[in-house]
Amino acid sequence: MIRAFLLSLRQLADPPVLRVLALSLAITLVMFVALGGLLWWAIDAALAGWSWHGALAGVAATVATVLGAWLLFRAVAMVVVGLFADTIVAAVERRHYPDALATARPVSLARGLRMGLASAARFIAVNLLFAPVYLALLVTGVGTAAAFFVVNGWLLGRDLGEMVAARHLPGAAMRDWRAATAGQRFVLGLAATGLFVVPLLNILAPVIGAAMATHLFHRNRR
Repeated sequence: MIRAFLLSLRQLADPPVLRVLALSLAITLVMFVALGGLLWWAIDAALAGWSWHGALAGVAATVATVLGAWLLFRAVAMVVVGLFADTIVAAVERRHYPDALATARPVSLARGLRMGLASAARFIAVNLLFAPVYLALLVTGVGTAAAFFVVNGWLLGRDLGEMVAARHLPGAAMRDWRAATAGQRFVLGLAATGLFVVPLLNILAPVIGAAMATHLFHRNRR
């Protein structure tokens, strides 16, 4: 896992990876700015009868957008990176696994978007389901963080692994592959979850995670 992480870091300077990183960050930023503008408009309309309603709406929309970005960055980032994950995986394969690249089946933009949206939906739904557990474990001091890492490690390991496997495995083989790699994908997911909670590194987390998943997938096949 450490080797996969270091190899992924070294490849961040590759032009295709840099383009994906820049484009994904730009799209994510535009989405949150648009959300902030929509919230300002809605709050301003709701407070139209109040004095200083414009300033109040601006403050409320800013706070809500920052909070939303903090809570939902992982979901939005995975949707956006899902669009371009195939480019990241192909770049890693081109440098380290050329034989695998020659037999890969590129994932279409539509399929990448579906996988990204499914990842975001699972993240939101599962974490909402576990929200009472997170709250109950607050009294332990560390239980909430531990539960969050376990839940999201499982989710991210599945999502990142399937972005790579989709290029190389037929649908019928995916179930066996999931069962055979469950433990390793969970460790991958824990590492990626750790990246998502570290300021600044969280910006790189989806790209590094996709690259790490590529290394782990091909090392298993060998």
